[in-house]
Formats: sequence, C-alpha cells, structure tokens
Amino acid sequence: MQHEVVRKQRLLNENGIVAEPGWARHPVWVYDRRDIKASPLRIKEWDYYLVMNERSAAAFTISDLGYAGLVSVSLIDLRGDSPIFAGQRKDQPIKPMEKTQTVLTPFPLGRMGLRAVSSSGSVVYGNSRVRIKYDAEPGRRRVRCIFKNFMDGKDLRADIRMLCPDMESMCIATPWRQDPKAFYYNQKINCMPAGGTVTAGGNSIHFHPKKDMAMLDWGRGVWTYDNVWYWGTCSTTIDGVPFGFNLGYGFSDRRPASENLLYYGHKVHKLENIAFQIMTDDEGHRDFMKPWTITSSDGRFEAVFMPILDRKADIDLKLIDSDQHQVFGLMTGTAILDDGTQIKMRDETAAIEVVHNRY
Repeated sequence: MQHEVVRKQRLLNENGIVAEPGWARHPVWVYDRRDIKASPLRIKEWDYYLVMNERSAAAFTISDLGYAGLVSVSLIDLRGDSPIFAGQRKDQPIKPMEKTQTVLTPFPLGRMGLRAVSSSGSVVYGNSRVRIKYDAEPGRRRVRCIFKNFMDGKDLRADIRMLCPDMESMCIATPWRQDPKAFYYNQKINCMPAGGTVTAGGNSIHFHPKKDMAMLDWGRGVWTYDNVWYWGTCSTTIDGVPFGFNLGYGFSDRRPASENLLYYGHKVHKLENIAFQIMTDDEGHRDFMKPWTITSSDGRFEAVFMPILDRKADIDLKLIDSDQHQVFGLMTGTAILDDGTQIKMRDETAAIEVVHNRY
C-alpha cells in the first residue's frame, strides 16, 4: 500500500498519534511540538545537509536528540587526491579519506532552535568550538560553518549556497506499531544545485552549481529506543536532467507507505519496497566494502552499488549508542519512472547508510 496524503493537516491528533499516515509530494503535515504526547527526552529533531560530486562530499548536521544535542561536520575525499587531506595523507598511498568532527551538548530538550518548517527561517548553533548557521527562504538555502581545530590543528570554514526550485520532494509520516505515540516525520529534498567552498589549512574543496548538488534530510519525531535504518541517497544529472533517489526502510510502521522514490526533473516517482543485499565475510559479518545489490519489490529499481569509502562511527555514551556505516560509492543499474521510462544509471555517485541506534 502506498497511501498518498494530499490534504494540509496537523501531523498529530488530540491523542498525539499521526492523524493520516502515508507519503506526500510536499510537506502537507503541520508539525508542532506542543501536540506531542510523549516525554521531551524522546523527541528527535535534525537538519542534515549533504553536498556531493564525483570527487568530494561535505555533510553538516544539527540535531536535538532530547537528552543530547549533536553538531557534526564531515569531509569526504572520494578520489584520494584532495589537497585538503594533505596533512592526513602524508606518505600513505593515495586512497579515499574522510574526517568527521562532532560536538555534543547535554539535554537540549528543544533548545537547538530547529524549526517546525523546513522551507524558511534560520537555525544557528554556536559554542567555543563550532558555529554553524542554516538559512532557508523560498528558492534558496545556505549553510555556513566555522569549526575550530577540525583537522591537523586547522580550522574549517564552509559557505555553501543551494538553489531550491519549486519541486516535489519525499515526505513521509508513519507511526511505530509497538508505540502509536512514536512517529517519524521526514522530508528529503534532493537535486538542489549547490556551489561554494569548504576550506581547511589553506586548501579548499569547491562545489559548482552547474554540476554539483546537495540534499536536505529534515526529520522530526518521537522514536522508540532501539532501531536500525537503511537509507540511500543520490543527486546527479543524467542526460542533462536532474535525477536522484531516496531509498529507506527498517524502522517505523511502513504499511501505509514507503519512503522510496525517484527524482526526475522536478517530479517524484513512487517506488514500493526496497532491499539492500550486503555481502558477508568468511565469519558471517557484513562486509560493507564489497559490492551491494539493490532491488525493489515492484521491479523498478535494480542496481549494483560499488563502495568507495565506509565512513564508520561508533558512539557509545551509555544512554546513546550508535553504530554507523555511511558508505559512499558508485551506482549502476536501471530505474523506471511512473510512465515506464527507463533511466540508466552508470557509476552515479551515491551514499548509503546502515545505522543501528539506541537513543
């Protein structure tokens, strides 16, 4: 079942339960923390931007997890030759590299300034180490950041501008079976042309809006404690037309709808269920750096994903425990639009996550 919600409405009813679960092409649900009937410690809110091209990527996170706030910046070198990683590389052979720095703050409980809408306003976080600001207005977005002592004792500075034309996006609102007052409300905007610079130690990564793109992952919800999610994202152009995908599953009750869809032009094309086939090593453990196979239940997405780099993170703060694998690589295969048009993907840069959270 893929129930599309088209009517503007409050996200939660008087009992704190998702009023109309499903998916939408625009954020039709109205989010208000005052409608939530769960402990503030369980509310999760985040804004995550990822800008990427065939050589490099940069990611920026501001999140409020209730009992912890998390601000994070990641730089990814997919070719292994970016000058920004010269100090890290030293005499090592050329290989893909990444660097992530994270700042935690205790018990923000809604004070991170994350907004109830994704389309407008500013979000600002700052302390003695990092300052990050998001700005959104119709048609445009901007990310600015200063992160002291980010890498090799050098500060990071970033200024990324995105164009956000009037286009459809992935929106979903679903509850959990085991707790109907828990919910996942999410919008993902892909294929935003992005330009700007990330600089550290006098070396820079440059993004150009004529060929590079960004995406926004905007999430609000009340989560159960222990969850695993699978999520894949891509924003590129194929034959001059913006193309991307959002693939996700593994948590909340997806009987009303999945979050799987294709972006083509400024329209979305809905998919059914997706499965990531991840190979294992001789001991039965997942080997994230071996080729993946990705299939859809409706036969409209069939691809092989060739990993380049696994951005691993393992955070254990007792109450918060997160085992993360964000794998960057190249996607090759076929995606089929709603009208039956076949889109051939050939080594398209993508990122796929497998994350196990207890928070």
